[in-house]
Amino acid sequence: MLQSCSYRELSRESFPPHILVLPSKLPRLHFPCVARPFYGFNHTHRRFSKNPNFLGQGLSTSVNIYSQKLNSRESRVSLQCHSKTLFSPARSSPSNAKKKKYGGVLPSILRSLESDNDLEKTLSSACENLNPKEQTVILKAQSNCERVIRVFEFFKSLKDYVPNVIHYNIVLRALGRAQKWDELRLCWIEMAKNGVLPTNNTYGMLVDVYGKAGMVKEALLWIKHMRVRGLYPDEVTMNTVVRVLKDAGDFNRADRFYKDWCIGRVDLNDLELDSMIDFDSGSGSAISFKHFLSTELFRTGGRNPVSESLGSSDTESSMRKPRLTSTYNTLIDLYGKAGRLKDAADVFSEMLKSGVAMDTITFNTMIFTCGSHGHLSEAESLLTKMEERGIAPDTKTYNIFLSLYAGAGNIEAALENYRKIRKVGLFTDIVTHRAVLHILCERNMVQEVETVIEEMEKSGIQIDEQSLPVLMKMYIDEGLLDQAKTLFEKFLLGYELSSKTSAAIIDAYAEKGLLTEAEAIFYGKRDYPRQKRGIVEYNVMIKAYGKAELYDKAFSLFKSMRNHGTWPDECTYNSLVQMFSGGDLVDHARDLLTEMQAAGLKPKCQTFSSLIACYARLGQLSSAVDVYEEMIGAGVKPNEVVFGSLINGFAESSSVEEALRYFRMMEESGVPANRIVLTSLIKAYAKVGCLEGAQHVYEKIKELNGGPDNIASNSILNLYADLGMVYEARCVFGNLKENGGADGFSFATMMYLYKSLGMLDEAIDVADEMKQSGLLRDCSSYNKVMACYVRNGQLRGCAELLHEMINRKILPDTGTFNVLVTALKKGGIPIEAVTQLESAYQEGKPYARQAIIISVFSSVGLHAYALGSCDAIIKAEIPLESFVYNSTIYAYGSSGQIDKALNIFMKMKDEGLEPDVVTYINLVSCYGKAGMFEGVKRIYSQLKYGEIEPNESLFKAVMDAYRAANKPDLAELVNQEMKFAFEGQDNSESEVEGESEDIPLDL
Repeated sequence: MLQSCSYRELSRESFPPHILVLPSKLPRLHFPCVARPFYGFNHTHRRFSKNPNFLGQGLSTSVNIYSQKLNSRESRVSLQCHSKTLFSPARSSPSNAKKKKYGGVLPSILRSLESDNDLEKTLSSACENLNPKEQTVILKAQSNCERVIRVFEFFKSLKDYVPNVIHYNIVLRALGRAQKWDELRLCWIEMAKNGVLPTNNTYGMLVDVYGKAGMVKEALLWIKHMRVRGLYPDEVTMNTVVRVLKDAGDFNRADRFYKDWCIGRVDLNDLELDSMIDFDSGSGSAISFKHFLSTELFRTGGRNPVSESLGSSDTESSMRKPRLTSTYNTLIDLYGKAGRLKDAADVFSEMLKSGVAMDTITFNTMIFTCGSHGHLSEAESLLTKMEERGIAPDTKTYNIFLSLYAGAGNIEAALENYRKIRKVGLFTDIVTHRAVLHILCERNMVQEVETVIEEMEKSGIQIDEQSLPVLMKMYIDEGLLDQAKTLFEKFLLGYELSSKTSAAIIDAYAEKGLLTEAEAIFYGKRDYPRQKRGIVEYNVMIKAYGKAELYDKAFSLFKSMRNHGTWPDECTYNSLVQMFSGGDLVDHARDLLTEMQAAGLKPKCQTFSSLIACYARLGQLSSAVDVYEEMIGAGVKPNEVVFGSLINGFAESSSVEEALRYFRMMEESGVPANRIVLTSLIKAYAKVGCLEGAQHVYEKIKELNGGPDNIASNSILNLYADLGMVYEARCVFGNLKENGGADGFSFATMMYLYKSLGMLDEAIDVADEMKQSGLLRDCSSYNKVMACYVRNGQLRGCAELLHEMINRKILPDTGTFNVLVTALKKGGIPIEAVTQLESAYQEGKPYARQAIIISVFSSVGLHAYALGSCDAIIKAEIPLESFVYNSTIYAYGSSGQIDKALNIFMKMKDEGLEPDVVTYINLVSCYGKAGMFEGVKRIYSQLKYGEIEPNESLFKAVMDAYRAANKPDLAELVNQEMKFAFEGQDNSESEVEGESEDIPLDL
């Protein structure tokens, strides 16, 4: 998304990232004016005078020489060699507000032309008797191309007007800056017809305007034409060419052009211009270089006669050295951007030796060159030397240090440079504020940001558009939505918001899930007729809807784009296809992919990949293969994600051969296999129990950098567990623990292995270790450990884990209750009670879960936990079913609170619920514990005479009650009666016992 201007961007604009050189790789550099040497500098090797005053004397002398030698044309030329962003003029600087003062009638004429709307009328009344120099002043003072042309046409209409090259140069420059190339050609033709011959200044100006328009080839063709005319570039023109090539990033060609110029050779043959097939002249017609020279544009330009002297010592055969400060500044910037720091240092030294005066731009360029390449101390030394030589730092100097310190992470130093600008009497500019706001916003320093904004407002400086998204994001990230809204509305009062800026703000809101605010920006009123929503805004809003999984809104917005004059681009389709694929809306994704290709747009690899992964995830492997084939047909090379999705999909479906086929295709296409792909292969082999294949793949994973990760190790561990390979599993498990990679799955797999082999003690050890490792974090992990405890008969440990789980607000799931039911079966609770509870849970009856938990706690003696739940249920005073009453009677009875148990029984009867066999079993237990033998005798009598259906568990409860009262004879009589009642019936105890052992091992 849109990023505001930052110190990094400032650096990149002057020095592209691909040419930055690490300090350790820099050459040994020598700056005579720097107190501290560069890295690796040898103090004993100097090419300059050892006289400590040499530098000062040289500078003093060079200033005098410089001022004497500059002619009037050269003194007017000032070529800045820095990036436009970093070194843009300070709009608020008073120096920029100063205009050249003229005498005579010129000031009043200029004021009239500036204030009057009728330009021709003012010209007719005041400008008919001006001399050529005054006409030049009027021409140069016009604010735009249209006014320049109108004034020029007026001058030409005067009877005594004599065309001159200076006027044509002004007009040509205005047309070039306005990029009106057809009008520029016509002006050139007219210039030739009027017999006005171009000068070095003309060609330099044309190179400049074409270069700034990005038409570098055409700019160089003007130099080619200049040479055909017999003109040799002077230093200013050469400087312009070098700057154009430098700004275009063609550093080698710029260096070559400069060095050729120095030896008097500018033939441009090595620039390979003649090999250019064609180029866009800017007027809509593409013509070759040869045709370019033969067009009327150049044929009618007139020629200077090419004399022999033009190739003599004054031009091509002479050795030249630059004498302008601006040239040296350009060269230092060129070599700095190219990462050739030694060459930059050599130019700096040559500047001293040649007596060329240094200026603020020179030092600014050197400071930035040093600092941006990691030599901040040398940059600081340059600042000191700059001040020592009476060259005052300007706002740009401090802007450079502000960004350099910020890039180095020294925020305090960066802010100190910001404060220093005003302290030394300078004025901050737009670059200053943009950089400091970015630094502060990046660190969410809200108070400091608002202080800077307040200072800007006091100075009458507005927040620029590039800073707005950065400020908005800071407020949004900090939750200061009111401040963000106020800032945005205030900005709109005086500015037109660009589409990119709007998109950046929408994205900032969307990243925080603030869709309402994002929509308010997107659908907000547009106050300017020409302002409409751009494609980037639609793309960001669609992405925001996708992130919120509001797929219908995203699709509706996509459909509405064309109605508002905005057509979807590749980014739009790529986002939608990936979005719908991620949401498993595979049909929508497929249709959009087809529509995208039909529109002539090329899907990204990631787009195909997302759709293939979606089909594979849904098990629609044939469709996944179709998309893969379509991808190959479209010329898009698949990556490891595409192959990984296909391999994993076939692995999950146990199609090992297909998985291996795509793995071989992956290797043949040169795409390296990653852990995800290899792990999928292990899964594929595991599905068919192919140990050898899985082990082979695991060994390949070991060869990768960093070795196998948790997923790969757990995959092979799971295969070893399935095959009962204890030793191998222990080795993998041990490595996982040693590397800190053992997770809940690793421990659960080992528990499963040990339980499946009957090694219960080892399983318990692993369960205890898992608990101590803090890996019980979810319901599944608790279930596995509790199942292990139940399998080993450690029912109390299971119940304690259950209580811990509830306290941590982890809700038990179906797997938990399967474990608890098994615990009840093994805990001595009558099978009728367990069956009743299990049936109630499966039917989803109210309080079934609570009844099971109460019974589990009571069965292992954790009565406090059980009774707490019982009290809550009883106090609720809502209708309860028999199984709930039974569990509470059991809980109170087993805890010794017989009175409460019997009260619950009476309440049950009051509710009209008849006791069932579970109720009678619990009552007999209570009567026996309380010594209430009449109650036991009464229930036994009902059982004996058939009033209660014969039940083995109830008979046993009666026997237990008599044995507890030390009445073995009565217990034996009950036993005999039970045998008589159940004579000839199969005893199902073994079946029950066997059922109690049936705990799922993969919980």
